[in-house]
Amino acid sequence: MKENTCFFTGHRILSKDEQFVLQKQLDDEVEKLILKGVDHFLSGGALGFDTLAAKTVLKWKEKYPSVRLTLVLPCKDQEKKWRQKDIEIYRDLKAKADEVVYITQWYQDGCMMERNRRMVDQSSYGIYYQTRSFGGTAATVRYAAKKGIRLIPLAPNNHLTST
Repeated sequence: MKENTCFFTGHRILSKDEQFVLQKQLDDEVEKLILKGVDHFLSGGALGFDTLAAKTVLKWKEKYPSVRLTLVLPCKDQEKKWRQKDIEIYRDLKAKADEVVYITQWYQDGCMMERNRRMVDQSSYGIYYQTRSFGGTAATVRYAAKKGIRLIPLAPNNHLTST
């Protein structure tokens, strides 16, 4: 199953412009992978890129019913400090996902990194959005590269150079 699995990683804070461009890129890249036989997608369920990616997979699931979304969540109380609007979106994603997996019961040091590594270890592909060389996304991309994962980078400024 690993050969048919793709994980997502990216930043939590995205501007409206970034979201708009990334949504188009996610649509394109997810469908390309589905057409290659990738049918299982893993999202960490965080705000920002993870949520955008999970929504994209759910959209494609309507056209390709064999597609599966697994939310690999760091802890059961991940949304504890989130705004109500974000909590509602998160709960909707959990309800629509094919599977929800928790790394720990409650937040503890290292649970986010463990979630990211577990997604990488279960995948052959990774789609990511990274704008800096530090932080959780950068560490996850470096780990995935060392593991030989086929990585697909997204960038918010791609639309500036497209014709």
